[in-house]
Amino acid sequence: MTEFDAGRHILPRPDVRRPLTSAMDVHDQETAFTPIGPVPPPEGAPNVVIVLVDDLGFGTSSAFGGPCEMPAAQRLADNGLRYTRFHVTALCSPTRQALLTGRNHHSVGMGGTTEMTTAAPGYNGFRPRSAATMAQILQGNGYSTAAFGKWHQTPPREISPVGPFDRWPTGRGSTPSTGSWAPK
Repeated sequence: MTEFDAGRHILPRPDVRRPLTSAMDVHDQETAFTPIGPVPPPEGAPNVVIVLVDDLGFGTSSAFGGPCEMPAAQRLADNGLRYTRFHVTALCSPTRQALLTGRNHHSVGMGGTTEMTTAAPGYNGFRPRSAATMAQILQGNGYSTAAFGKWHQTPPREISPVGPFDRWPTGRGSTPSTGSWAPK
C-alpha cells in the first residue's frame, strides 16, 4: 500500500509531507533524489462524463415521455435511473459555472451571463481562483480532462486573438488533447 492509497477516496487529496532538500551544491551530487512525477489515478478509478444540454425542458427527452429521442438516457431510465435533482438558473453561464465548480453561481461571480456582468458582488463574471472546477480537481488526481461545445464562461473583453487565455476552456482545467474526462 502506498502512502496515498488510504485517502484516495477523498478529493482533493490530503496534503502529504515530503522531505525537502533546501540547498544542494556540486558536492551533493550523490544525494538520493526522487523527482516528483505525475500523479496516477487510483486503481479502478471510474471514467467521468458530464453532459449539460441547454434549453432542454424536463419533459423534452424521450426518457420523460418527450419527443426528443435520447437513446442513452432512455436506457438509463428503463433500468430505473432518472436524473431529476440538478437545479439550474434560467441562464446558461450561471448554470455551467455551478455545474463546473459545484458551488452557487453567485459565489463564483456568475450571477448572469458573461455579457451582463456588473461590479455588483456575485455578478462580475470572474470565477475566483479559490473555486476550482471539477476538471481541475480531477487533473490533480491523475485524470486527463477536456471540454467540448458551447462554453460561455469567458468575459467578452477577454475574447480576442491575444487573450488572456486563462478563462478559456484550456485555462480552466481542460486539456483538449486527451479527448475525454477519464483516467490517464
